[in-house]
Amino acid sequence: MKILIIEDEAKSALYLQKSLNESGYQVSVSHNGIDGLFLAQSGDFDLLILDVMLPGIDGWSLMERLRANSAMPVLFLTARDSVEDRVKGLELGGDDYLVKPFSYAELLARVRTLLRRAPLRPQEFLTLGDLQIDVLKRRVQRAGQRVELTNKEFALLHLLVQHQGQVLSRSQIASQVWDMNFDSDTNVVDVAIRRLRAKVDDGFECKLIQTVRGMGYRIEG
Repeated sequence: MKILIIEDEAKSALYLQKSLNESGYQVSVSHNGIDGLFLAQSGDFDLLILDVMLPGIDGWSLMERLRANSAMPVLFLTARDSVEDRVKGLELGGDDYLVKPFSYAELLARVRTLLRRAPLRPQEFLTLGDLQIDVLKRRVQRAGQRVELTNKEFALLHLLVQHQGQVLSRSQIASQVWDMNFDSDTNVVDVAIRRLRAKVDDGFECKLIQTVRGMGYRIEG
């Protein structure tokens, strides 16, 4: 999980970064509001730890701008300890508010709670051997060569790779890709698999898409 810290006090930021790294998180730090807002809006983080008194853009203004297009969990971490400040932080869209000085054990507990509540981000890249899938851009490459797929072919490949090594029945594939109940008299799944194989496997020594007789299909590298 990736955490962004926006904190202008260098020693505090370094302490937080080191402690959270040791707790298993990937941590990035920004020391001012302008750069911090840019990073926060990149969509690459699971949680933001935000100070209020920042150069460039203060934490209140940053929170307002961020909430215009992001639901990322935000933990205010600040020396401003009045009830009015706490209420303001939460009303602006903050998910939690912790006052300095703080206990790291309490901070870590709050971080873990917020990350449990956060929705899981879809995996952006999938790989299987020399096959690479950019999920967001819907691009596929094999051994560095671009593979052009239709929307349904991409959905089918995406499904198989998400469950790589597992056998998926024709009915499972039909319900997930075509949102339909599988009719044994319909060979739509077999035809789609055949077309996908022609694009993904033909011309390559290692065949990824496998037929499991009487059960369905799976993909393995």
